[in-house]
Amino acid sequence: MEDSVTTMEAISDQDLYFELYCEEVNEPRLPICSTCGDFQHIITGVPCCHVTTTLFNIRSEFVSQHLDTPAGETKNYIVASCSKGKNIQETNTHSLNPEENEDAVPCLAHTTPPNSDSFIPVEHHENSITLQWDKVSNNVSFVLQFNGTETDISVPDEDGPITHTVSSLTAGTQYTFTLYSVFENVRSSRVSITAVTAPPNADSFITVEYHENSITLQWDKVNNNISYILQFNDTETDISVPNEDGPITHTVSSLTAGTQYTFTLYSVFENIRSSGVSITAVTETHLECLLKDLGLQQYYTKKLSLSKILEIDKTTINDEPAKSNSDFPWYFLKKLMMVNVAARNMTCTSDCESDDETGNAEDLDSSNTDDMPNPLDIIAALFLCSDGFLQQEMALTMSTCQFSVPLLLPNCDTKQCTLMLWAMRDIVKKYRPQSLLESKGFIEDRIVLSELPMISFVRLGECSSSKSEILNKLLSNSQQYHDTFVHRNMECGDSPRKISNGLTEITWYLPCGNTNIDIFSQPVAVANLRGDIASFETQYSFLCQTSAAVFVFFDNLDSECSILTNQQHKAQIFLVGNSESKRCTLDALKKVETNLRLTKNNIIIRKKQRNDADFVKYLRQKVRNVIKEKKGKMTIEQMADIAHELGILVDEDSPECQTAKTNAEAITAEIQDILKYKEDHLPRQGEIWKELTCLEKEEFRLRKVGSGNIEDYKSQLQEDRKELRKRQNSYDMSTAMTCFINAISSPGTERFYFLKWMRMNLDNLSRIKLSELQEKYKEKCNNSENKEEIKEIDRQISNSSLGTEHFFREMGQIYETSLSLSQTDPARQQLQHLPKLCAELLLDGFPLELVDGDASNIPLRWVSDVLSQLSDLVSPNRKILVVTVLGVQSTGKSNLLNTMFGVQFAVSSGRCTRGAFMLLIKINEDMKKVLNCDFMLIIDTEGLKSPEPAQLDNSYEHDNELATLVVGLSDITIVNVAMENSTEMKDILQIVVHAFLRMKEVGKKPKCVFVHQNVSDVSAHEKNLRDRKLLLEQLNEMTQAAAKMEKKEENKSFTDVMEYSPDTGNWYIPGLWNGNPPMAPVSAGYSEAVYELKKHIIQLLGNCQSSANDIMEFKEWMTSLWTAVKHENFIFSFRNSLIADAYMRLCTEFNKWEWEFRKEMYTWVTNAERRISNFGKVAAKSESSDMKEFLTCLKSEASTVLSTWETKLLENLTHYFQQTDVHVYLDEGYKEEFLNSAKSLRKEMERSVFNQLTAAAEIREGMREIDKIKENYKKEIEKAVHVLIDKCRKKNVQMSDEELDKEFDKMWNETLEKLSFCEQKTFSVFTSVSHCLRLNLSHRGSHACELLSQKSLQDCGKEPFKYKPEGMMFFVFGSLKELADSIIDTCTQFVSETVKRKNNYTDTYIQEILHTIDEKLQNNQDVKTDTEFEVSLKQHICGFAAREFQKMHEDFIQANDPYRCLMKNKEKFHDDFIDAFHERDQCQKKAEEFTNQCLKPAVEDFISWFLGPDIIDEMLTCEQLSTRMSFQYSVLLDLLSNDDFQNYVSYIDSYEKYVKTWIHHQIMEHFSTVSVSDFEDRHLQSCIRSINDAINKAKRGETDDMKTFVEDICKELGDKLVISQDALGAFMMLNNADKKQFADWLIVDQQFHCRDTNHKYHPYKRYKAIYPDWRIPPDVSLEASDYWKYVIAKYNMDFAKQYKTEPADIPATWKNITKQQAGKTLKESFYGH
Repeated sequence: MEDSVTTMEAISDQDLYFELYCEEVNEPRLPICSTCGDFQHIITGVPCCHVTTTLFNIRSEFVSQHLDTPAGETKNYIVASCSKGKNIQETNTHSLNPEENEDAVPCLAHTTPPNSDSFIPVEHHENSITLQWDKVSNNVSFVLQFNGTETDISVPDEDGPITHTVSSLTAGTQYTFTLYSVFENVRSSRVSITAVTAPPNADSFITVEYHENSITLQWDKVNNNISYILQFNDTETDISVPNEDGPITHTVSSLTAGTQYTFTLYSVFENIRSSGVSITAVTETHLECLLKDLGLQQYYTKKLSLSKILEIDKTTINDEPAKSNSDFPWYFLKKLMMVNVAARNMTCTSDCESDDETGNAEDLDSSNTDDMPNPLDIIAALFLCSDGFLQQEMALTMSTCQFSVPLLLPNCDTKQCTLMLWAMRDIVKKYRPQSLLESKGFIEDRIVLSELPMISFVRLGECSSSKSEILNKLLSNSQQYHDTFVHRNMECGDSPRKISNGLTEITWYLPCGNTNIDIFSQPVAVANLRGDIASFETQYSFLCQTSAAVFVFFDNLDSECSILTNQQHKAQIFLVGNSESKRCTLDALKKVETNLRLTKNNIIIRKKQRNDADFVKYLRQKVRNVIKEKKGKMTIEQMADIAHELGILVDEDSPECQTAKTNAEAITAEIQDILKYKEDHLPRQGEIWKELTCLEKEEFRLRKVGSGNIEDYKSQLQEDRKELRKRQNSYDMSTAMTCFINAISSPGTERFYFLKWMRMNLDNLSRIKLSELQEKYKEKCNNSENKEEIKEIDRQISNSSLGTEHFFREMGQIYETSLSLSQTDPARQQLQHLPKLCAELLLDGFPLELVDGDASNIPLRWVSDVLSQLSDLVSPNRKILVVTVLGVQSTGKSNLLNTMFGVQFAVSSGRCTRGAFMLLIKINEDMKKVLNCDFMLIIDTEGLKSPEPAQLDNSYEHDNELATLVVGLSDITIVNVAMENSTEMKDILQIVVHAFLRMKEVGKKPKCVFVHQNVSDVSAHEKNLRDRKLLLEQLNEMTQAAAKMEKKEENKSFTDVMEYSPDTGNWYIPGLWNGNPPMAPVSAGYSEAVYELKKHIIQLLGNCQSSANDIMEFKEWMTSLWTAVKHENFIFSFRNSLIADAYMRLCTEFNKWEWEFRKEMYTWVTNAERRISNFGKVAAKSESSDMKEFLTCLKSEASTVLSTWETKLLENLTHYFQQTDVHVYLDEGYKEEFLNSAKSLRKEMERSVFNQLTAAAEIREGMREIDKIKENYKKEIEKAVHVLIDKCRKKNVQMSDEELDKEFDKMWNETLEKLSFCEQKTFSVFTSVSHCLRLNLSHRGSHACELLSQKSLQDCGKEPFKYKPEGMMFFVFGSLKELADSIIDTCTQFVSETVKRKNNYTDTYIQEILHTIDEKLQNNQDVKTDTEFEVSLKQHICGFAAREFQKMHEDFIQANDPYRCLMKNKEKFHDDFIDAFHERDQCQKKAEEFTNQCLKPAVEDFISWFLGPDIIDEMLTCEQLSTRMSFQYSVLLDLLSNDDFQNYVSYIDSYEKYVKTWIHHQIMEHFSTVSVSDFEDRHLQSCIRSINDAINKAKRGETDDMKTFVEDICKELGDKLVISQDALGAFMMLNNADKKQFADWLIVDQQFHCRDTNHKYHPYKRYKAIYPDWRIPPDVSLEASDYWKYVIAKYNMDFAKQYKTEPADIPATWKNITKQQAGKTLKESFYGH
């Protein structure tokens, strides 16, 4: 066929059969074969001549012809008779020879290739699948079909399976893949498979919870079709898909504690896994689990500190029991710091309490304590989580409670244990072995340095009896049992131990020397190992090498027990078995006995018939036998070497501790003789410092001045002080001090370790030295002839003390001495950091010496600078409250403070407190608002009546100074009274009463609590009622005696000088010890009683009326108080009578009192004037209807107020004056001067107040008639309006507003015509003033009357005042002019202020002016005046005043004219008429009207009246005007700065005028930057509150009448606001408002806020009323001022010329004073710095 080619296609999947059909396809002609010239095959390109041709007939149907050709091979066939456009079956059969038949088609036929075998998916990934199948042959390629796409895949040359990866797939999806084998374009029948892509991995695969035996995992859900497989530890867990949305969690349990696991999570879809995601997680260790349960996990790495534990927080005063396990550590620590023996008793309300007390024995047995922590676990956890200093404090306190303390502390995580050597370093024990019984001596030593035998108790395997309980019985005598060791029968003692197995505890039995009490006659250490020794071989080995004997308790003994036989036994081994145990065989026991070479004496078998008492008795005997042998003694310090050999850690091995130890020993190793060491290495604090102290006090007290010149004497004292300072400076800093300062400058904890090492080493040395001296003292006392030697030994005992305070004292002296050097001196600059070092230590809880007990002095500059640095270290304005304890020596003061606050003041009799120490305790955030402070300062003082200072001449002085100082510094003073010292109580109370009395004088009324120690009776409080009354009587007697001695006889009772309640101010504390020391624990009653006292004190501090001082205020107060103490002059049995404030300060105080008096009376008069203004009005509250009677009542009330304030003034003055020595420049003349000033002030205020009341009454009386007329007119108008309304409504026609306006205007005019208006007439003020002036001058005689007649008053006062008679000297005229100007200024100011009030005129005004003139003339009699001058001056002033008063009177009459008032309100009447006619709701409108027309003017008037005092108060807060001293200082400094002689002349000649001008300038300058809006807002809010209160009270009234409601409001406000009668009357016209709605519209918010209240709603409070100023500035009356020396020296000639006299004879040294020195001295004189 020329134009077509027939193709053949396989249509069957049989290999050897081919069904053919022909189809013509338009294809290009084949290329001609090169061999035969015929066509080539279209596909294979095989030439036609090479084709084997088989001919066969094809009928009209499809023919299946069997072919011999194997599948996939090629044979050529010719299909004949295939016509174009026809199928083969429709073609007639022709000749089969193509050459003979032109219709024959040569055709190449191929058999179908077979499908591939093993078509499978071999890899599944999220985005791809890898398929694999067997290769068919090298000629067969493949087609892969999926998702409607086909991919041709060629045949690789290599043998083996074919792989093909299908990528870009979707994860977790099922796909169908079809594979065709293809040969010569012929495909196989196909093979299909389904395969899925791997699902995605789960996101956020994390660990959410770690536990001891489980880990909880969490991941995000993929979708609902995906499940999961979790693989770990070669195990797999199928996890189904939950129905809920959100993350999936799965907990893997039964894990091993402290083990790391790898978890792999697979997502699974159709059994296909994702690639997997893995994480590693570690289960909690037993330790981590317990710490988490106890809430301590954060402190395992960041250790708990002692300062954190000592913080005062809400738990401090909270008695709630533990509610969860996390409460237990804090409960234990709280109790432990209070030295409470019940600290280990663990109870939990949530677990242990039950409302149902019934139940059976089975229920009781089933009570499970597994969830409750074992006390030992808590103790071990706290030690592991604490720093070395808290560990030391815990060990010390536990030992005091007679608890066992950790010797070897295990860490179950690291499998290591630590020897707690450092923790036990601070434990000091005192005991008396029987060898010292006769001599009554005792041994006091640090326990880690004591060489004692140690008896250890351990157990092997399980033990049926409680080893620890047996030990407790072993150590307790029959009279008193004590749980030294925790045992299974204690509360929670049977809870499983989680971390404390392996803990080795230690305690000590110390004899008291009484054979009837002592269990052991010699001291012995007892160790107790927790847990089975088989598990803790290291600890057991340690005990075997350090103990004198080891008692091994067992129930089951293995004959092959290697743990017993393999150890190096330096100790005797005792085997303690139980005969009741069936597991212990006699053979095994004998074998162990042989192996250990034990005797029968070392085998203890408890018989069945032997009870606990007998068994314990037997054990005691065994222990006694071991002690008697005196073998195996060893100190705990020596045990450290054995610990190192065994790989046991030692807590002292830390680098910081070891470096600190080295530094401390470098200092203390040099100490051989303490007294000599002090002289050589601490030279500045010895006799030199004591001499300086004496000189310093003598400068103030001037006792030895005699009849000599005071200035010369003081100069000599100052020179002596300088010489002593030079001597101090001459010493080089010792090597010891250099090392000391360098060591405390160390970073981090190293300096804390250093100070601890120093304290312990020094205590050890002092203890040894003191012991030697006491022995000598005993020997010498036996011979009464050795008095001088005894005295010398006594002195040495007093000086044998050496502690860190001596080094800090030297450091303070080095610093103070350096300040005498030049500021640029390198030696001074190098020491400027010392106060900061000390401040940092104080902040970290180290005590600072406040009063040097040896010199009885405060190194003031040193302590002040330390406090200043402390203030800089903390945030600004941090507040402190101060608690102090006072009492006789050795009454347990320090113990009381230590128990109360957990601190550690020295309590040993050998190291008693000397002087006073202060210690800072932080206040937790949750208590800061309660106490209103940030820190509590605890001051511990040396015992009063101490035998050491008592030998000195100034012992009373020392006690008195100390008591006065600490009482003055304290917010609460605890007076400690032990019953055994009651004979000395009276002396102490006398000192305390004097101290409190002096504090009252400076405005401080301290709180006092008496603590009676050693009173254990539960009924003590009731039984001692009589004793308390007797105590109060004694206190009252002492107060009266002290007051009499100090001229303060108004103080009749103790409660006059301090806050004290006989019921709440006395606390009874049981004895400290519960039994006989040294084995007695602290009494639980003591601890609980002190705890209750602590709560009471914190409550008292929280209720303090006064504000806490900040650190800088405390510093200033301390400085001022100590300065005052140094001024003392003793007048009571050589005891102090403190001059609390000097004359210069009294002037300032009197000024404050005077201002308070004036302000109080101003407020009272202002309110009284309001009451007068409201008299006869609706707002009047007075029942009196007669003005004269009301005025008399007010004057009587004013007299009462005036008398109260006069008494208050006189009381204050009396408190400030006391009998003193002439040498301090205070005498009775000053007292009389101030007393007279107080009385004069009262008279002046009384006259002024009475005049103001009279004037107000006269004005009000004049207004009453006018008010009646106005009221009648308003009633007529209101009546006419009502008639008009009725008339208009009867018309029954809707009237327009224009028509209503016309009707109203018509009614208004007609009504006004009916009213008869009388014009209010004015009178001539000049006539009244002239009359008053004549009366005033009538006593001056006829000449005065004649002078008055010469000039009309109307012509006076128009020109400036001029007066100069002939012949008067110039300087005399100048004085007259100044006097006249002063009087005119005062009267002009009065007239101006009066006119501003806009009241009517009354003669009281002019009478007040004339009285002022007379008073001024009387007070200036040194200026000679005559009648003519007086008349001229009064005429001038009265003329000016009358002119102003005339205008004021006329303005008042015009403003109050009835006709004008009516016309002014016409528009309002009209509006009300319209509203009433239309019956509109007037509530809101009337409320606004009442507010704007009635209340607003009254409130504005109220505010304006009170702004004046506010401005004065504000100006008093300015530094320049805050006190009289500040004012004087500022004025003088301004004079010095301006350097103008004329200013000095003005200041001296016209002081009042000069300073008034200066003050006015200051006020104008201040209020150019400060707004008065705060003052206005305060008074506005006060008015708003009053208004709201009045509205609410009126709302509760029974009547609904609107008029009554408004009248009730006005009455309530009558004492505060003056509501205009005109406005009120107009408001009430046509008022139909509903009472309730009107009130709702009217009421306003009652609260306010401002920056002073931190923007919280709160009432305003005056600062000075709430927080009294405790600052006592230093007394400057004794200091000659270089300021005036400079002024006199510079202007000596000018002053002489000015006052026409000879120049002053001044010392030459005055001329050397510079201006800068004068300014500096001025500041020091006023401010002390």
